[in-house]
Amino acid sequence: MSSLSLRAPAKINLHLEVLGLRDDGFHELSMVMQTLDLADDLTVESAPAGQVSLRCSDPQLPVDGSNLIVKAAELLRRHCGRPELSAQLSLSKCIPIGAGLAGGSSDGATALLLLNRYWDLQLSAAELQPLAAQLGSDVAFCLQGGTQLCFGRGERLEPIQRVAQPAVLLIKNPNVSVSTPWAYGLCKERLGSSYLNSEVDFEGRRQALRQSPLVGWLQGEQPQLPPLRNDLQQVVAPENDSVQKGLALLASAGDPLQVAMSGSGPSLFALYRDQPAAAAAQSALAPALAENGFEHWICQFTAERHG
Repeated sequence: MSSLSLRAPAKINLHLEVLGLRDDGFHELSMVMQTLDLADDLTVESAPAGQVSLRCSDPQLPVDGSNLIVKAAELLRRHCGRPELSAQLSLSKCIPIGAGLAGGSSDGATALLLLNRYWDLQLSAAELQPLAAQLGSDVAFCLQGGTQLCFGRGERLEPIQRVAQPAVLLIKNPNVSVSTPWAYGLCKERLGSSYLNSEVDFEGRRQALRQSPLVGWLQGEQPQLPPLRNDLQQVVAPENDSVQKGLALLASAGDPLQVAMSGSGPSLFALYRDQPAAAAAQSALAPALAENGFEHWICQFTAERHG
């Protein structure tokens, strides 16, 4: 085939709980993640034998071997023992960079799916999943998408059969970024005294999330969405004026179900009962969002990815 394209959706965290530290030095997490219809587009075309290259619509994004798209391509070739495989990859960037929306992770996951198809490798989802986990903590989720409980570093997935269909008003100041390692370091400094220390305790918190009002609401079994938890928001917001201002603006418009930060930030979102409610809030907030430097999008939840 001459070319092939696939969308790379953003995600938000509906729950992000830092349970403690793992033996490998990473944090043990208990999360609910959800993909959105805000997405990058990745295209692959033919290239000279053995050549893998990437170009991107956003000049800020590196296109060398540090990019997860290139890493995914090289990992696939090594895994299959096919160094002669080639690809010219092109990324149309729509997800903000460094925003807590897993844009880079989603691009890497999409590269695995796209090249598996383009190169006719016929690897199953089960075979792609450990490759995704090698690329990064969020890549395994992005490979599957939809609504998922995510444990471990984020690579242990349990799908949620979602009924809820809220609308999302998403905002992000393009001039503000948050370092994920810094956010987790600050979390350890500020909240480390309350970290859990055993697998028994970790599993207790996982089970609590499985049975939580949030999961019940997503499944249509609870009428009211409870407050959303993000432990990183607790430590990032006091240090970041943009996050504080954005959360206050979102809480002030219309009748949001809940307002929260995604991941390590600085992207923020409000959930509304439907698209008209989100659009009305966006319209009411537009002057204040512009004054404070926020870009904004109305999004909806998307389902799991297949192939």
